[in-house]
Amino acid sequence: MDRIDTTAFASPERMPGGTSMMAVPITTAAMARAHVRAVVLEQWSSPPRRATETAVIDLLLVVSELAANAVRHGGGLVGVDVTSTPEGVRLAVHDNSDVVPAAAFGSGGLPPVHLGNGYGWPLIIRLARDIAIERHPGGGKTISVLVPLQTVP
Repeated sequence: MDRIDTTAFASPERMPGGTSMMAVPITTAAMARAHVRAVVLEQWSSPPRRATETAVIDLLLVVSELAANAVRHGGGLVGVDVTSTPEGVRLAVHDNSDVVPAAAFGSGGLPPVHLGNGYGWPLIIRLARDIAIERHPGGGKTISVLVPLQTVP
């Protein structure tokens, strides 16, 4: 397994345009998506392990939902760990709240009536597996999931 560090863009590579990436705390869903996309491009972009476009879109949707929930309901996004596994990508999203989302271990069914929210956890449950939530003694929690990645034959 290849583990990529948590709260920063750890890559010393240069971004398009020649500017270098500096260590920056991941505090938004957009930053989390960019970080995960960079890991996938590095770890899953060459044969025999090339992720399909659909698999990457699903992964980024899970990242968006987990990161947005951390910002909206978890007292802020503290960090994102990304670990490449033979099956896909394990994500661990850290926030400041020790409250476990009620829908985290639900059926994955969509809400019967759209009231502006409530679709995130059903999507996460449908696209990820091995969902675990760990409360931290000093406060906060980590939600980890495995998102399988289909590969191009």
